[in-house]
Amino acid sequence: MFDFDALSQAIARQTVLCVGDLMLDEFVYGEVSRISPEAPAPVIAVQRSETNIGGAGNVARNIASLGATCIFVGLVGEDAAGAQLKSALSREPRVESVLVADPARPTTRKARFVSEHFSTHMLRADWEQAAPAAGETEKRLIDAALPLIARADIVLLSDYAKGVLTARVIRNLIDAARKQGKRVIVDPKSLNFAIYRGATLLTPNRKEFSEATRSRADTTESIAQAAQDAMQLADCEAILVTQSEHGMTLVPRKGEAIHVPAVPVKVRDVSGAGDTVAAVLAATLAAGADWDTVLRMAAAAAAVAVGKKGTATVAREELRRKILPHAYLAAEEKIVSSDADLRAQVVEWRKQGLRVGFTNGCFDILHPGHVKVLTAARAACDRLIVGLNSDASVRRLKGEGRPVQNERARAEVLAALEAVDLVAVFDEDTPLRLITEIRPSVLVKGGDYTRETVVGHEIVEEAGGTVVLVDTLPGHSTTSLVERAKGDDKKKTDDKVKDVTGVKA
Repeated sequence: MFDFDALSQAIARQTVLCVGDLMLDEFVYGEVSRISPEAPAPVIAVQRSETNIGGAGNVARNIASLGATCIFVGLVGEDAAGAQLKSALSREPRVESVLVADPARPTTRKARFVSEHFSTHMLRADWEQAAPAAGETEKRLIDAALPLIARADIVLLSDYAKGVLTARVIRNLIDAARKQGKRVIVDPKSLNFAIYRGATLLTPNRKEFSEATRSRADTTESIAQAAQDAMQLADCEAILVTQSEHGMTLVPRKGEAIHVPAVPVKVRDVSGAGDTVAAVLAATLAAGADWDTVLRMAAAAAAVAVGKKGTATVAREELRRKILPHAYLAAEEKIVSSDADLRAQVVEWRKQGLRVGFTNGCFDILHPGHVKVLTAARAACDRLIVGLNSDASVRRLKGEGRPVQNERARAEVLAALEAVDLVAVFDEDTPLRLITEIRPSVLVKGGDYTRETVVGHEIVEEAGGTVVLVDTLPGHSTTSLVERAKGDDKKKTDDKVKDVTGVKA
């Protein structure tokens, strides 16, 4: 298991230069209940529509949604669709767009008509001019993109064969990137892989790869064999063949092929899944991940994307949930990071008619006494929230040298207990603010307290709640454990001194 959080932090420090075919994606959703009397064609009763940044623009959005910065270079016409895309891109956080306008071309636009009930694409209408960009426009694209390579950690070419990535544009970008030591990923559309010569990684889908290599490409072995000649032709380090529900296969120039199966998921819409994969590949490679990690991230991201409707992006947290083991997430999700999250969860539980309980403590070194109190507290309510003193709070209450474990470690240990439903860290010396916020039905403390000395008992009882005191286990306390550990350490030190000197310390 790789460290997802460390990788995410590394991704957030990366900048990806993405150059490719920008388009406006429109989705029209409705129901079909009859055939037109004018012609044998279904009639869709439109219920709603939405527009998204599509094509290479969706790649840029996905890069940004992962936390990286994207510099995007694309082409638009001087029309309403182009103006809409410019405006939409300007609102995208972490995306810096550099758009070349060509008045002689329409902005590429695709409208998909979708049956809402069956989630079936019935028809797609395209407005586009797929011919290569004219010479002057090519030059403007090259002039716009080349100076940006120096600012990027990696370059991504997203080719939809709509005219932006001409042979001239591709050659200039790859050569300049290689000269500056920058890796280049290409999501290719041309079946002539030679025009991408010098790229680091090509990512064709199975159909594109099969046609380009004239191979069946139906097994890992056949893909690996056909990829060798293709890599020689393209002078690339690796080829990744994406295969939809059959996963993806990476063939490196050196080493064995790696196949990663698709992550099981209910598919709602495959639109834009390739964009998501390309974005994840670029961001994770730029962050220094190895091939195995890159593939696992890409496969998980594809699963998230196809589970959404329309041209979708994948957020870092969605990817995190898909990758990390369920048991780890189940514990981690119990730790609330804000008062707003805490309030929302309490409101939701109360809507369900559940009794919310509360207890609190430092829980520095979890011991049987803690477990007894927490188990009894959970038995007295339907959902138990544990207030946890922050590191600063523990230090003020217990003195220097405490806590032994930081607040994150203490929160994770508590959250892993079945009796605990939520952990909320507080920085004050007492949990009074949390109790006022939650107004629990049950307030639980150990039996070494009396009802009158339990912080917040007035608030709880005034709201109709109860205070429950749980008998503690004698001989169990964090302070005694810490003192005992210090005593053991001192005895070991004294024994070592005596062994060396022959004199008792």
